[in-house]
This record gives sequence, structure tokens and C-alpha cells, in this order.
Amino acid sequence: MNATAPCQSLSIRVYYEDTDFSGLVYHASYLRFMERARTEMLRALGLDQRVLLEGAAGAPIFFVVRAMDVDFQRPATMDDLLTVETETVDLGGASLTLEQRVMRDAELLVRAKVRVVCVEAGRARRLPPEVRAKFERLLPI
Repeated sequence: MNATAPCQSLSIRVYYEDTDFSGLVYHASYLRFMERARTEMLRALGLDQRVLLEGAAGAPIFFVVRAMDVDFQRPATMDDLLTVETETVDLGGASLTLEQRVMRDAELLVRAKVRVVCVEAGRARRLPPEVRAKFERLLPI
């Protein structure tokens, strides 16, 4: 992650339901943790997904994950307190690329590169100017 770019952090406690039979966090649980962190990043930017879907930016829009590259490095266990860090690393016409890291204290557990696309009526569309401006503030200097 680039220290010059703003980074959004979300703390998440691991519960029994997040683990598999071995007592380790199930791999799909990390995807849910990262989804929550992306949603909180939008909230921190003043972007309410429900309001966007109702057409606040002109037409009803929403965001979908287009691609995700996930690198699982170390496991988490029940009761661990994790931090999911989310950073915007690139902004395209209709998409943005995020880097997400799941940390336990200073230990990196999972790293993901996520490409998210703005969608209107089932098709990719350019980010509305007011939405784009909010993401531009998060780009590395």
C-alpha cells in the first residue's frame, strides 16, 4: 500500500460462524470481510449505495466486482481481531482498482487486488463526475 494515499480501515472480530471445521477462518469469509470494508469506504466518501441505486447520481447505478486476485498468506482463528485496509490504487472511466489487506496486528493475512465497475441497467457506465471526484481524492499522490 502507498503511504501517501488515504487508506480506509475496518475492524472485524472473527466469530465461530466465520471458521471451518478446522477452526481456521474459511476462505470465503475473507471475501465477506473485504466486501464490508469496501461498503464502509463508500460510506466514508458520502456514497450511500441505496441512494445511488435510487438514482441520486442521475441514473440508478451500483458497483459490482469485475475481477479479484486474492493471495492467502496466513490463517486467522476464532476471536482474532482483524483490520481490513482498503486503498484506491487506480481509477478508470467506469472502474476503480482497490488494494485490500486483512491484517492481524502488523501481520499480513490476506492481500487482494479488486477491480470494481460502475453499472447502470446491467451495463458498465462511466463514473458520474461527482462520484469520480470523491474517488480521485483517494488516489496516491
